[in-house]
Amino acid sequence: MSIQSTIHSLLPTLPPTARRIAELIVADPSVVLRNTISELAQKCQTSEPSVVRFCRTVGFSGYVQLRLALATEIGRETAVEPEPRRFGDDISPTDSLADAVDKVRFTELMAIEETLATVDLDTLGRAAEQLDQAERILLYGIGAGAVVAEDFRYKLSRIGRTAISYPDLHGALMGVALLRPNDMVVAFSHSGETPETVQFLRAAKAAGGASLAMTNVRKSRIVTEADLSLFTVVRETAFRSGAMASRIAQLALVDCLFVAIAQRSYESTINALERTRSAVQQRPGR
Repeated sequence: MSIQSTIHSLLPTLPPTARRIAELIVADPSVVLRNTISELAQKCQTSEPSVVRFCRTVGFSGYVQLRLALATEIGRETAVEPEPRRFGDDISPTDSLADAVDKVRFTELMAIEETLATVDLDTLGRAAEQLDQAERILLYGIGAGAVVAEDFRYKLSRIGRTAISYPDLHGALMGVALLRPNDMVVAFSHSGETPETVQFLRAAKAAGGASLAMTNVRKSRIVTEADLSLFTVVRETAFRSGAMASRIAQLALVDCLFVAIAQRSYESTINALERTRSAVQQRPGR
C-alpha cells in the first residue's frame, strides 16, 4: 500500500495530534518534502517527538525515512500522471466537464489498482473457500455497501449459490437469527464503523456464524467483529467522489471473490452461466 493510502486509512483511528499531522499530509503530501521536522511540527501545533511517533505509526523509524519514501512515491505518481493531480483531488465549481471526468477516472483507477495490488491473497483464498462451502450467504451493507451486496448476490445467484442481500437492518437481523451451521455472512462498510453493519456482524458472531468484512479501515469495529477481513485502498474527497471510488474498489474485490469461488467448480460454473444466459435470452412468443 502507498504511504498516502496508509495514512488515509489510519485517519479515523488516530488521536487528535496525530490526526492533525495526517490531515496536513493528506491535503498536501509534498509538505513533508518542503519542511523540516521542526517546521512541520509548528504547522501542526505539536512537537517534534509527536511527529516522530506519527512516523512510527505509519511504518517508518523517523521523519527522514518518511520524507525519502514520500519523495519516491510522489515522483512515481508524477511519472504516471504528468499533470498535477493528487489522489483525492476534489471536484470544484470551476472544473470543466473534462476536468471532472478526469478526476473521477484518476481516483477510481488508483482505487482499483492499489486495492488489488495489496489484497491479502491468503485471506482472499480462505474467504472464497468458506463462501464456496456455505449453504447460504447473507449479505448486508448500507448506502453504497448495499449496492455492492446486491451485486455479489446477483453474481452468486447466476452460478446456483443461495445468497440473500438485505435492504434493511430488521431483515438482516432476522436472517442472522436463523443462521444455520454452514451459513456465512458478508458485511460491507467503507468506514468500518457503520452502526447497522457492526450490529449485523455482532449478531452473526453471537449466533456462531462465520463472517467476512470488507472495509477501507484496518482498525475498525467491523474488523473486530468479523472472522476474516478484506481491505480496499481508497482516499476519499469531501465531494464524496470517494464514495464512488470506494464502491468501485469493493466491486473489484467482489469480482475477485466471485472468480475464486467459480474456479473451484469450474465446469458446473460454466454450465450455470450458460444456462442462465440462455434463460434471459428467451423472448416472449418464441
